[in-house]
Amino acid sequence: MKRFKNILLVFDPDTRPQAAVDHAESLARKNGARITLLSVIQKPPADARMAIAVMQPEELLARMINDRRAKTDALAAAMGQQGIDVRSQVVTGAPFLEIIRQVLREAHDLVILAAEGKGGLKERLFGSTSMHLMRKCPCPVWVVKPTRRAKYERILAAVDTTADFPDPEQKSLNLLIMQLASSLARMDDSALHLVQVWSVFAEGYMEVRGLMENSSIQKLRKDTKRQYARNLDGLLAAVDLNGVVIHKHLPRSDNASKTIVKLAKSEKIDLLVMGTVCRTGVAGFFIGNTAEKVLSAVNCSVLTVKPEGFVTPVTLEDAVSINSDG
Repeated sequence: MKRFKNILLVFDPDTRPQAAVDHAESLARKNGARITLLSVIQKPPADARMAIAVMQPEELLARMINDRRAKTDALAAAMGQQGIDVRSQVVTGAPFLEIIRQVLREAHDLVILAAEGKGGLKERLFGSTSMHLMRKCPCPVWVVKPTRRAKYERILAAVDTTADFPDPEQKSLNLLIMQLASSLARMDDSALHLVQVWSVFAEGYMEVRGLMENSSIQKLRKDTKRQYARNLDGLLAAVDLNGVVIHKHLPRSDNASKTIVKLAKSEKIDLLVMGTVCRTGVAGFFIGNTAEKVLSAVNCSVLTVKPEGFVTPVTLEDAVSINSDG
């Protein structure tokens, strides 16, 4: 995690942010990193004047900004007293847009924020701001689930080492996932789980049509699993795993997202590190189908990364916001 030197910590007092603050502070102290504390206030809608009778929308917004500025500055001051290099900023606008524009302006290498939801069976953990960032933010995004635990006990890295379709972006993404997951595991003395979901292409079709003997299909399964195991070993050989305990999982399934979510639950995973896979040069394709389904169902903190060459659709053009630097 030494790669992170310019952290953007998103502060929203309504999302139980303390766990995210704790992780950002810990990372900043160990890396000698600077933290920019950013708080975004949604502007009143254009027709708010008709709904608000007590005061004008402009006055209401000004009061909200002053209140948020006081809370943000107080948090920044507390961080500063711990020797952390920190500055604070309050802006108005659509939260995910202003966060990404801040990343573009200041070249932040990590965004940390608290999950908006509570998770569990009836509520998604990640809200619209988190999902937008995990789809479109150019740097890694760490969405922290509110928890009383200061450290992660179990981390899961989800990779895809499929060799059938050579993909330099995916190869670099797998390596980055493992580097970040192993570094965090070492930092928190966590158990590191590694999952590669695999399947045999057209296995069901071949069985139904009787195109292969059962013994041949069994052999094909064993050979395929063996190949994925070799791919994982090759990936692990390229990563510094000194002092890290690895638990490898190679489940066979046609439903990768469901399998990853099930594994995260059964192993009581605290943090999932995964890629939001895209293909560079394909406009509008920002997140893989598997990643989308995993993020909609998983109930733990998530650190998402993009492949090399990812370009966000968000630009600095037409960015209108009210800024307050502290």
